[in-house]
Amino acid sequence: MQSKLPDHGATIFTVMSDLAKRHNALNMSQGFPNYDPPQELRAALAEAALESHHQYAPMSGLDILREQISGKLQRFYQVDADPDTEITVTPGATEAIYCAITATVRNGDEVIVFDPCYDSYEPAILLAGGSPRHIAMQPPEFSIDWDQVGAAINGRTRMIIVNTPHNPSGAVLSHEDMLALEALVAEREIYVLSDEVYEHLVFDGRQHRSVLQYPRLRERSFATFSFGKTYHITGWKTGYCVAPPSLTNELRKVHQFVNYVAVTPIQQALARFMISQPEFPASLAGFYQEKRDLFCALLSGSRFSLSPAQGAYFQLLDYSEITAEPDTEFATRLTREAGIASIPVSIFCAAPPGGRYLRFCFAKSTEFLKQGAEILCRI
Repeated sequence: MQSKLPDHGATIFTVMSDLAKRHNALNMSQGFPNYDPPQELRAALAEAALESHHQYAPMSGLDILREQISGKLQRFYQVDADPDTEITVTPGATEAIYCAITATVRNGDEVIVFDPCYDSYEPAILLAGGSPRHIAMQPPEFSIDWDQVGAAINGRTRMIIVNTPHNPSGAVLSHEDMLALEALVAEREIYVLSDEVYEHLVFDGRQHRSVLQYPRLRERSFATFSFGKTYHITGWKTGYCVAPPSLTNELRKVHQFVNYVAVTPIQQALARFMISQPEFPASLAGFYQEKRDLFCALLSGSRFSLSPAQGAYFQLLDYSEITAEPDTEFATRLTREAGIASIPVSIFCAAPPGGRYLRFCFAKSTEFLKQGAEILCRI
């Protein structure tokens, strides 16, 4: 059988996590916390299961959860989103991203992505019959050259995918970035897919800028979000997509044939927690900035160089002063020989990035971060 994804095997996250397990290495590769979510949220899930919430939820998500999402968007972004026609709950943000691409991209279309880009974007584009158009972000800040984007747009351009806060670099798009994007797509039949799963993880007084806050962007955008990143529950695999009614209608046409619904008791638990703890997301920036600052401070005596992440829960380390090895080889060697696993950034790029970077997840306990930094300082 001829593969539809001949150049794609197991994801780098699976590969590095498996390698870490085989070598009993500290796993700072895959992006998940190593601590429990709030006790009240866990209790809400247990209660929902005991109360027999076991059957299909509505295809678009439980009414009560979509209403809470609508309230959250108003509370944090002053955005009004209709729970019935603009919000869809999905089994993870990745499914929402896949459905948005599948619903929009046609055979022969081009989709602009920014390297390093999250690894689920390109396979979804290819499966939809489209072609990814890779534009490199500019290290070390990993900024976007919007003039270069404008030059890349042509009659086949169907979509632009942005990710803020950015995985893997931690860069955060500014108000000026959003205005530049808005100007490029206005009056064109180009849609925007905005991956905002780390929306509340922004540091040093920065603000998250959502496409939903820009009227001319919002009318042509899918914005995807993750409960997993916000509530430390990546294993619950629940997210949502916000889009105008016409785009939501097209997304739901695909969603109903991919997963159909998200898990009912999980939706119940999330709704209850959002009702009782509506300001919980506001605590995340300070919580994760402390972890970022600790990890960076602990590495001050190492041979790695770094610029503290602006957002998300990943820190890039530049190892240029240590070795000229390709990042895939160095990451593998560190896992096997030093006992610490990371993600090589070139995996997210069509061409080698301008530097030698490894990505480390700092959504870990203090003791875990100290162990990781101790290993890295010995290299």
